Amino acid sequence: MFSLRVRVAIKPKETGEGVALIMAKENRFYIPAEWERQLEIWTAWPSHDDDDRWPAERLEKARDEVAQMVRALSAGEKVVVLAFGDAAVRSAEESVGKNANVLAAGFGDIWLRDTAPVFGFDGTCLTALRFQLNGWGGKYVYQYDDTVGEFIATQIRARIKPFDFILEGGAVEHDGNGTILTTRQCLLNKNRNRNWDEKDAEAALREAYGAERIIWFDKGLKNDHTDGHIDNLARFVAPGRVLCTEAFGKDDPNTKVYAQARKTLEKEGFEVISLPSPGPVKDAKGKIVPASHANFVIGNRAVVMPSYGSESESAAVEVLEQHFPGRTVTAVRSDTLLTGGGSFHCITQHVPALRSEAKE
Repeated sequence: MFSLRVRVAIKPKETGEGVALIMAKENRFYIPAEWERQLEIWTAWPSHDDDDRWPAERLEKARDEVAQMVRALSAGEKVVVLAFGDAAVRSAEESVGKNANVLAAGFGDIWLRDTAPVFGFDGTCLTALRFQLNGWGGKYVYQYDDTVGEFIATQIRARIKPFDFILEGGAVEHDGNGTILTTRQCLLNKNRNRNWDEKDAEAALREAYGAERIIWFDKGLKNDHTDGHIDNLARFVAPGRVLCTEAFGKDDPNTKVYAQARKTLEKEGFEVISLPSPGPVKDAKGKIVPASHANFVIGNRAVVMPSYGSESESAAVEVLEQHFPGRTVTAVRSDTLLTGGGSFHCITQHVPALRSEAKE
């Protein structure tokens, strides 16, 4: 599938405790980490005025949240916004036309992290990994969600590499260096690939991502309709370094999930940085929703973090500023987007730049 050359240098830590292992790898096929240089970011404009997706009373609020994200990201790179239908195209052009390229396209909903391709490089060839989709386990099946990925890949002239198994991009977190984080709740769920066990899932991830190490968490956040996507729970900020959500307040509904995730990461030898959760966030009916500051999106010069009016917000921004120096961290309210099932990482997909050389 792919060739691998590994160059290893071992340097003692300044403290004298153990050694730091630095590995520079060259894969014939590789997927850069999200914090590496990007060519552009794609997102989608809330376009469907219906009760299943964006009812009229929420549509404009959702659009305003997307617009704030687009403006922040556009400071450092090209942003492409898909809009479905003439009215949505006009709305997007009026709101973000100065900050992004608005492109008419068919799509089911705005969750491009899952419906757009995952991009990597086969040598110097930009390659679009196209997985099968089934509406997040059959819960949200919309026309064009299964074709928008091919449309995007064609627009940027990427070579399309199809796979015959179901996988959403938000279910997998990777470090650009061969390590993947994911959850059993999602990848082994019988509503996706019915007969998968861990060995099957790991074989698929090795085939598609060139993965060398796969770390399993049991489950994701409470009431997450994606069945536990990892991008609400733990995110890489560097190889070997993971931001892990930490409970905020005694009534945090995900306290046990966060604690178990941290325990798993520490056992596997990662440096774990705590990112405070928003605490309990409820919808209009009083139901707990899967709100998370970890669903941030990384651009070349910006990081956009979802916020929900929680007292933890400023602390979460400080954590991200510490680990993304040189980028402006902006907290944007994401209450309305969350009613549709996700936030800023969920509604975006980035196109990475080719690495000029392996870094040591």
